[in-house]
Amino acid sequence: MKVLKFGGTSLGSPENIKKVKAIVAKKSLNDQLIIVASAFSGVTNQLHECSRLAEKGDESYKAQLDALINRHLEAVQDLLGAKAQSGIMAKVRLVLNEIEDILKGVFLIQELSNKTLDKVIGSGEVLSALIINEFFLQEGMKSSQINPQEFILTDSEFGKANVNMALTEEKIKSYFHNQKAQVLVCPGFVSKDLYGNSTTLGRGGSDYTAALLAAALEAPELEIWTDVSGMMTANPKYVKQAYAIPQIDYEEAMELTHFGAKVLYPPSVHPVYKKGIPIYIKNTFEPEAEGTKIHEFPESDVQSIKGISCIENIALFNLSGSSMVGIPYFSHRLFEALALAKVSVILITQASSEHSICVAIDLEDVEKAKSAIENAFSLEFKEEMLNPLYVETDLAIVALVSSQMKNHIGLSGKMFSVLGQNGINIKAIAQGSSEKNISAVIEKKQIKKALNTLHESFFLSDPKRVNLFIVGTGNVGKTLIDQLNQQSEYLKEHNQIDLRISGIANSLKMLFDLNGIPFENAVETLMEKGQKMDLEDFLEEMKELNLRNSIFIDNTAHEIVANTYAGVLESSISVVTPNKIACTGKFKDYKKLKNLAFRYRSHFRFETNVGAGLPVINTLDDLIKSGDEVLGIQAVLSGSLNFIFNNYTGKGDSFAEVVKQAQKEGFTEPDPRIDLSGVDVKRKILILLRESGFEMELNDIDTIPFIPEKCMQAKNVEKFFESIAQEEAHFKQLVEEANAEGKKLKYVATFDNGKANTGLEKIVPDSPLYNLEGKDNIVLFNTKRYPEQPLVIKGAGAGAAVTASGIFGDIIRIANAL
Repeated sequence: MKVLKFGGTSLGSPENIKKVKAIVAKKSLNDQLIIVASAFSGVTNQLHECSRLAEKGDESYKAQLDALINRHLEAVQDLLGAKAQSGIMAKVRLVLNEIEDILKGVFLIQELSNKTLDKVIGSGEVLSALIINEFFLQEGMKSSQINPQEFILTDSEFGKANVNMALTEEKIKSYFHNQKAQVLVCPGFVSKDLYGNSTTLGRGGSDYTAALLAAALEAPELEIWTDVSGMMTANPKYVKQAYAIPQIDYEEAMELTHFGAKVLYPPSVHPVYKKGIPIYIKNTFEPEAEGTKIHEFPESDVQSIKGISCIENIALFNLSGSSMVGIPYFSHRLFEALALAKVSVILITQASSEHSICVAIDLEDVEKAKSAIENAFSLEFKEEMLNPLYVETDLAIVALVSSQMKNHIGLSGKMFSVLGQNGINIKAIAQGSSEKNISAVIEKKQIKKALNTLHESFFLSDPKRVNLFIVGTGNVGKTLIDQLNQQSEYLKEHNQIDLRISGIANSLKMLFDLNGIPFENAVETLMEKGQKMDLEDFLEEMKELNLRNSIFIDNTAHEIVANTYAGVLESSISVVTPNKIACTGKFKDYKKLKNLAFRYRSHFRFETNVGAGLPVINTLDDLIKSGDEVLGIQAVLSGSLNFIFNNYTGKGDSFAEVVKQAQKEGFTEPDPRIDLSGVDVKRKILILLRESGFEMELNDIDTIPFIPEKCMQAKNVEKFFESIAQEEAHFKQLVEEANAEGKKLKYVATFDNGKANTGLEKIVPDSPLYNLEGKDNIVLFNTKRYPEQPLVIKGAGAGAAVTASGIFGDIIRIANAL
């Protein structure tokens, strides 16, 4: 005899019930079956809500009850022919009328005992079994309905009765000894006490009914049919990449169910565990799927972690005080008080100093628990021997589960590390000496992020997803998106990195998509589907989404965007930017951003601030971290200025025409005065000095101007070009003087003997700067390790392509570190 239990979702509609019939019909060809039926999907909750409304004297219970009654009557009409309807309709109405009468009484006296509630909410399973059994009979199956109250006996703990195991097993064996029907339909969840009163086995008790039957009858297996294809590696509601666990042992299954895996009611494992009966979790809607096998000796499995689970709506109580230290029975008093208040403790942690005890309980029990603890320790609180009871709500527990955990080193460290890297603060932790789970209490709002982060780290079948939030779709932004598009598949295949644009914005529009905005037409999609851009709203939405492995990419040069970095980093979201403003403001603000990135385990990357795509900052960072010390710097850091002076000879195009060409090709800012003033170079050398460990401000760097002041004061860009055209003789003289000395003009940033300056210099032929072509940059570092022959970094230092590639490089460095 086999036992099959079908859950509420499997019986949620007439169409689903027909799927159940097909499964049962096939399996009954070779075996006698017991079918344990849950109530139709949502019915138990509706009955509970109706009862509570009636207790409050709220007449709206009647409308909800009418809807529930109609649902069952319509199911009879949809499933059964006219001939079969008359007989079953009377039985269904009898049960429904009894519910109606009970609730009417509750409404009138406005009192609802647990005993009465059990009678009402247990009716859902009775109705379900009545209808299903009649449908099986109509379909030609040899079916019979049985009553679990004749063989499942409990105490009188209404709401969650405790089974009298010995008596129940004896009754089951006797009851089923002479049952001849091929299919026996049994309501789940319901039972009775020794006085004949209706009791229930707790929410999810239909699983327990099935387990009790399978254990007592020593069935070859127990099948639990639900709406998922087995126990999942994580809750698929939160983790889309979650998949069914092929096999798991009993203890792992119990741990997962305790920590929120809802495909199986936790007490259901124990009866079959004792008898060594395997449990199969199967999908009613995909009956051929393998599902999950729960058994005693699973085959060896290289996967150290079997599942990640969570419990929502948790409260944390912290009892602390110096009077607790070394006092016997203190913990006993706490747990006794909670037990007497019928408060279940989910997690316990106690400091080795005995100064505090922390317990996690269900959010619904907060007031009961608080009252119980305060009463139990009223004297200690009054005398201030204990600190005020600290209660924190809106929490959740996440747990890693595996019976093989003790054989794998570093799992807890990895768990806490990946949570920390994504800014998930841990309130409390617990790990038993048996090492079957590691549990952590976190904020409820962090559940999705935590589960996805842990799943990604411990179940490596999927690439690591990195969520990009891009602001700025100009030349650099568009080029970056093109590069992402070209390389995304390669990175996914060869580096297990799945880059996705989860948010994008420009000055006009902003758009979010959790499934990823396609790279190939991201800007067009933004302009077509985006809403009006508001930077504050964009940042707030990015933070509210709270996605793991998030990177904010600022492709603008706006101060208002740079000023938001602190808030972004505090949200454990990394920042990548070519925008130099944040790193060249006040030193204390620059240092604050660096400290925030360290504190909140985020990353602040700005390689493209100096040298575009050249590895200048990363190289410098490696030198400093490895113990080297910068003594001097000489650098050409403006690709635009180098382009200008490499192309202006004083004989061909005028200086104004060469600057216009640089502007047209994207080597300068839209307003070339930003480049020609030397401010950009000044900012770059300042960044290098700060990264070298020098506490300097922008005003500490001297600048020698080469553009006449009246040109720089022009009203607009057009007037500026007119002004420098009038000063052609001045620029021509600069070039001719350099040529006469056999030198070339370069705009150079220099640091030597603790002082820094920028300006136009005449470079001698044997200098590494002399032959610098086009828009190239060059940086020479003189350090303790490179005192005479400097370390040289040279290459293209301007242009959308190289800048975008530098941003891309920062993204990959962060992705590899996550």
